[in-house]
Amino acid sequence: MRRPVAVEAVGAAVSLGGRVVWKDLDVHVDRGSFTAVLGPNGVGKSTLLRAILGLQPLTAGRLTVLGAPPGRARARIGYLPQRRSFDPGLRVRGVDVVRLGLDGTRWGVPLPFAGPGRRVRDERRRVAAALDRVGASTYARRPVGQVSGGEQQRLLIAQALVRSPELLLLDEPLDSLDITNQGSVAALVQSVCRQEGVTVIMVAHDVNPILAYVDQVVYLATSGAVSGPPQEVINGPTLSRLFDTTIEVLTTSDGRLVVVGQPEPPAVHADRHAP
Repeated sequence: MRRPVAVEAVGAAVSLGGRVVWKDLDVHVDRGSFTAVLGPNGVGKSTLLRAILGLQPLTAGRLTVLGAPPGRARARIGYLPQRRSFDPGLRVRGVDVVRLGLDGTRWGVPLPFAGPGRRVRDERRRVAAALDRVGASTYARRPVGQVSGGEQQRLLIAQALVRSPELLLLDEPLDSLDITNQGSVAALVQSVCRQEGVTVIMVAHDVNPILAYVDQVVYLATSGAVSGPPQEVINGPTLSRLFDTTIEVLTTSDGRLVVVGQPEPPAVHADRHAP
């Protein structure tokens, strides 16, 4: 029996400044599943997340998010936008970064734990639980600028999880991480998805660190999109049809995928951090 749907797009389209970003988008994301959004730069991967949040209106088609129109369910969504590394001199503690997920939307800075004792205890419990979920409790009271990139990313995922969302949207969370931390964060996200039933949609540049963890991929291109299990999407015939040019998908000896096309590959799924 098919699981309930978390996000469904039917014939969806978005235009920005008179340019069609994507159109005829049909995507079905089951609740409790882990979906990766892939594709070359400029095809609207981040725009798709904004549309799900209700921040970018459709120009055609239909989009349903957690059983409601986009924007209606925003309080039930955790969102991690693209970012750069924190400045090494930043003195804000990791625990304060996580607490921004509770009250930063109101004031822009974390409020001190104050107010009725029951509320304070509840906030502390929720922050501690989020830190524990991502394995960040041991360094959460250190300045966020003094922990590693992988540790910073875990803190930001905890921030997105602190309100116990049903849907987690992650925009390039593996960018700028080395290959070890990419795999570690991908495994963490899958664990949250599997153990707690949180639906995850992650925008990624490279499929390889997450290939073993995702249930589905959505591959966007200027001419359309295709979605399905990784093996049904990331193959030569499917991508050749999508990009209307000859595409080859090669598998290396260690199981990594490399996408090659002419005159320009849509994306090269390889280790960007290798020498």
